[in-house]
Amino acid sequence: MRVVVAGSSGFVGRRLCPALAEAGHDVVAMTRRPDDYAGAGEPVHGDVHDAGSLNAALTGADAAYYLVHSLGEPDFERRDARAARNFARAAADAGLSRIVYLGGLGDDGDDLSPHLRSRRQVEGLLGEAGVPVTVLRAGIVIGHGGISWEITRQLVEHLPAMVTPRWVSTRTQPIALADVVRYLVALLDVPPGRVFEAGGPDVLAYGDMLKRVAGIEGRFRVIVPVPLLSPKLSSLWLSLVTDVDARTGRSLVDSMTNEVVVRDHSLREVVPFEPMGFDAAVVAALRERAGA
Repeated sequence: MRVVVAGSSGFVGRRLCPALAEAGHDVVAMTRRPDDYAGAGEPVHGDVHDAGSLNAALTGADAAYYLVHSLGEPDFERRDARAARNFARAAADAGLSRIVYLGGLGDDGDDLSPHLRSRRQVEGLLGEAGVPVTVLRAGIVIGHGGISWEITRQLVEHLPAMVTPRWVSTRTQPIALADVVRYLVALLDVPPGRVFEAGGPDVLAYGDMLKRVAGIEGRFRVIVPVPLLSPKLSSLWLSLVTDVDARTGRSLVDSMTNEVVVRDHSLREVVPFEPMGFDAAVVAALRERAGA
């Protein structure tokens, strides 16, 4: 297929583009700065926040991946909704057969954070103009450069003892970046229009993740949960000890109060392989960072 990747220079996109090319697809890397793009695929200008730029980028394509979000912006929910509508209309005008979207895990019946709520909204908006949407929902993606992973790594490496908010007891199901990319490539050959949930084999509390990473790096860390540490103070704390800004940190901290584990295991039947365990994913991320 001729496939457009919106978000081609991002954390997932820059790994997805070469994987798609290796699978034999004709890759179009949509980016706001095509002259600076050095990854796999043909770079074309396109900005999901500029509806007029999308028609040329999507013309002639069979399918598209949507890997865009505005988490660091103060009005990210409104911006992401508008961007999804822009992309949906342009995809319909271009006659695309499908859109593949990387969303977030979380129970619909839960009181979802603004971040996860926005991800759900985008799922619906991308299909609003009639193009079938395949959704891959994932939790924390373990890979060099991922924001949630970087928070975990930097907390472990910067602090010998951590006074942590209550979200350290929330369960999550992390997944290796390589496995997310493998699923995304495979879903291009699955009939569109379904929602799938992806996770690795380990279900861990955030506190357990911190301890496991510390063990892999040969560090001893003391973790002291403080239930009354507010989300605002928690996000400011993250901005002091990691390089994640307070606004992005606040959005992620809010999401860390939601349990994000796989409930629907149908993806394992559609794309059968054994995902990487948490420890192996961490080692892979650390090796990539060391070689960067």
